[in-house]
Amino acid sequence: MTAVDDILSSIPLVDLAKRLGVDEGTAEEATRQALPALLGGIEANTADPGGAESFATAVRQHDNDLTEGGVNLDDVDENDGDRIVGHVFGDQRGQVVRQLGNTGGASTTSDLMGKLLPLLAPIVMAYLAKRLGGGAAAGGQSGGIGDLLGSILGGMAGQQGGQQGQQGQQGGLGGMLGGPLGDLLGGLLGGGRRA
Repeated sequence: MTAVDDILSSIPLVDLAKRLGVDEGTAEEATRQALPALLGGIEANTADPGGAESFATAVRQHDNDLTEGGVNLDDVDENDGDRIVGHVFGDQRGQVVRQLGNTGGASTTSDLMGKLLPLLAPIVMAYLAKRLGGGAAAGGQSGGIGDLLGSILGGMAGQQGGQQGQQGQQGGLGGMLGGPLGDLLGGLLGGGRRA
């Protein structure tokens, strides 16, 4: 099971669809587009030691119980999610949202992605907190979150049948997300932007 499937399985799609004002199929499709972008953006921020330590600290501050036994969307702090999304994508946030809106199906729009990302961001952080909780990374090693994200994204790219393994993280992410969005996030990765 990929990280996207794992996270998605904890989200009540009926509730998410109602919150977004769309049908369940659209909510699922948009979530499958948004989750790799969030994970990839976080990985981009952990590319340098300062960013990795900042995100490791942020992850440890999130309650990993949010994903236990299924997510209750009423427990998701969208204001916190909005801050996380701003932190992850920085000044490229608008560009990422537009690109995500363009890469999904006909019903996946930039407006939908703009609403969805702040809902998903705290869930992703809680998922990462849970995954990091049992490892040495919880002790404050900044490489831990980068290693975890690398393995998650590597697994996702591998499951999608990509040949990105030889191309490194940028190629892997670009191939996983495809087209301009992959290029955009690949550029973030290459930039090693601090969190």
